[in-house]
Amino acid sequence: MNAERFHGSIVATLTPFKDGKVDEKAYASFVDWLIREGSDGLVPCGTTGESPTLSHDEHMRVTEICIEAAAGRVPVIAGAGSNSTHEAQKLAIHAEKAGADALLVVTPYYNKPTQAGLYAHFRAVAESTSLPIFIYNIPGRSVIDMTVDTMARLAELPNIRGVKDATADLVRPLAVRQTIGTEFVQLSGEDGTALAFLANGGHGCISVTANIAPRLCAEMQAAWRAGDARTALEIHERLMPLHRALFTETSPSPVKYVAAKLGLCEAEIRLPLVPVTPGTERVLDAAIARTGLEPVGPSRIGN
Repeated sequence: MNAERFHGSIVATLTPFKDGKVDEKAYASFVDWLIREGSDGLVPCGTTGESPTLSHDEHMRVTEICIEAAAGRVPVIAGAGSNSTHEAQKLAIHAEKAGADALLVVTPYYNKPTQAGLYAHFRAVAESTSLPIFIYNIPGRSVIDMTVDTMARLAELPNIRGVKDATADLVRPLAVRQTIGTEFVQLSGEDGTALAFLANGGHGCISVTANIAPRLCAEMQAAWRAGDARTALEIHERLMPLHRALFTETSPSPVKYVAAKLGLCEAEIRLPLVPVTPGTERVLDAAIARTGLEPVGPSRIGN
């Protein structure tokens, strides 16, 4: 795997719905827009894509649409996680056949496996595919935290190549770097700490905010890679109100509200998540204005 392919601003794409179904046309146009705005990669069917409430057929179709719309312009890291190892293997096999560049596999939620169980789960998924795998470590949603030692054991497998770290622990990327090495790709899963994550050895961010501010997120990452820390910090400060606002309620309800305000897709979300409250709408509206986001319009989104 060429680690250089997986860096910068990678969008954890939302999944547009319309009348209870995946809005395939809107999603394809959205993916194209994200790429044209400078995004460095895409992740379909992650948490932001509402993977827990997608049927298996929908999950596979959303992955296919993302790959088709990306058309090789940026890497697609397909979400293929499950708390069932067998199901994760099936999703991984499908994503590889569909043409994904890599996989994002979440630590099994609800089951609460031990570190030995985590190792066995990821090893089984890795053995079912030749694609590079990124471990998605998100204790806040899965209740378990993969240790650096377990990650180091997994990194000995040929296709376990990186991590999406949503711990918000800024000591972690340096510890991983010192334990596993610089070739192990570390991607932040927290927009608010994305710049600090880079400073501690990270390679990029799998971002929620990049759904609605893709150019700014990409420019911040590019500035850091170019050694322009001042510009990176200026952009990060501009984005911070938006980062905070997007997690006023459970994601992705807030980002879908903003996406609808900008004309990117409908705000429709699936139960058990619900649309944001009027109070949160006001918080989000203020963040949109402060960040300077403007409606995209049909001509720019491609519909």
